[in-house]
Amino acid sequence: MTTLLRPEDLRRMAEEQHRQLLLDAEELEHKHEEELKRQHDAFLHRHLDPKVEDRFNHQVAEAAKRGDHDILVLRFPSDWCEDGGRAINNLSDDWPASLTGFARELYDSFDARLRPLGYRIRAQILDYPGGMPGDVGIFLGW
Repeated sequence: MTTLLRPEDLRRMAEEQHRQLLLDAEELEHKHEEELKRQHDAFLHRHLDPKVEDRFNHQVAEAAKRGDHDILVLRFPSDWCEDGGRAINNLSDDWPASLTGFARELYDSFDARLRPLGYRIRAQILDYPGGMPGDVGIFLGW
């Protein structure tokens, strides 16, 4: 004869399932945080590729053929700026001072090599998850 499940058995099963879901969510969040940490570390230590001129020329030529006047050259979380993206969000003239890592190296290279040729650079917040600045986009224009 089959024994019927009792309400306390069902409650215990539901609680165990809920605990497991919480553990799974915590593990997923931990993995996500570790991946972001790895990406941030790579961002801080990344350098411009020696073949950047060839890729640059190809990308801007293709964009110009499409009739575009700028390209997105870098996207990264605003948290990776020294001020969390506030200077960029507020359209401050000194926004480049808030850049770190690869973004800073990219800006310095632009300033030294592309600005004298007539290129322009701008940064903007691309999204606002939860009402807060999300990703930064750095655009190069001509």
